[in-house]
Amino acid sequence: MKFDTDVLKIDPAEEAEKICRFVAGEAKGAYRRTGVVVGLSGGIDSAVMAELAVLAMGREHVYGLILPEIESSPVSSRYARMHAEKMGIQYREVDITPTVESVVSYGARDEFIRRLVPEYAPGCRYNITLPTDLLERDSYNFYNLQVQLPDGTVKKKRLNPDDFRTITSFANIKIRSRMIHLYAEAERKNCIVAGTTNKTEFILGDFCKYGDGGTDIEALAHVYKNQVYQLARYLEVIPEIIERPPSPDTFSLPVSDQEFFFRISFDKLDLLLYAWEHQVSAGEAARVIGISEEAVNRAFTDFTTKNRATSHLRDLPHSMAG
Repeated sequence: MKFDTDVLKIDPAEEAEKICRFVAGEAKGAYRRTGVVVGLSGGIDSAVMAELAVLAMGREHVYGLILPEIESSPVSSRYARMHAEKMGIQYREVDITPTVESVVSYGARDEFIRRLVPEYAPGCRYNITLPTDLLERDSYNFYNLQVQLPDGTVKKKRLNPDDFRTITSFANIKIRSRMIHLYAEAERKNCIVAGTTNKTEFILGDFCKYGDGGTDIEALAHVYKNQVYQLARYLEVIPEIIERPPSPDTFSLPVSDQEFFFRISFDKLDLLLYAWEHQVSAGEAARVIGISEEAVNRAFTDFTTKNRATSHLRDLPHSMAG
């Protein structure tokens, strides 16, 4: 198999046609529904999924739902609205803050963070990050809590596994709350819920079970993030979304997907992941990508670890049923 820097290039028109056939076939055939609901996040994946749904079903059968909460970036909703209007689809915006608050209060979350960083107070913002220099040096997957004080000062605290799980469990409530609203909308309108997880996220487990991973179809799970961008340009997604750095948008302090999960810049990530998935040698991958063999091996080890640790996300619930 030839491995080079063009290995991820696709014919976006041909790929879009295939995906549209899949979307229409699932909606009208398997599910016997008349339309598609897409959660519009202001990000690249949801924008591409919505565009494909419009091509597959017609704009009158696609509905966008914009689902901010009190800590979401205002940019997310603004870009989502801009893109929905560009597509000409029906959409509405629902503040999910009360839904999130009904499960675990923001105040309880804040009290937990305050135990870790005593300076945390009203007006502070926070996120969690991983070291982003995986290709440059060996390092452990230790998450850091970052708290930005009102004067701009940033306090950091390394998280132990229990602390990490507690903070991310709150972030996941936001993601799962969005899915509740998406299904409520879909059921009212006789629609399916279209997921937005791409192959890069799917293989490495960058999605939330019964959150953004709990959908009716995943029409992008076979295309890498790089290929999502190729589709976005072909489908004429608005430039503001194409140029926006990918982000989970679940913390009050902005953080990129690279800082939160992937640890590798997107210009190299998908080539490395393709090489890992197709068993390209570390030496060959290093030569093509232009990095050291040691860096490739670090990436391959990280991919193997993430893929194994998140295998349960890609499986149906374990059952004793025959």
